[in-house]
Amino acid sequence: MITYEEALKELQTIVQALQEGNIGIDDLSEKVSRASELIQYCREKLRKTEVDLAGLLMGNE
Repeated sequence: MITYEEALKELQTIVQALQEGNIGIDDLSEKVSRASELIQYCREKLRKTEVDLAGLLMGNE
């Protein structure tokens, strides 16, 4: 299982490689697909954390 921090770091690496033009055309589709997976994972992790925090705060009122 990947952590949020690991996913974010991998995503940053992909974005940097794209910006620098370090990804060949053959790998581009694979990297874009992986970036999409990582973005979805990070969004879901943040959403779940937000829900958990909201539940915790509502439970303390």
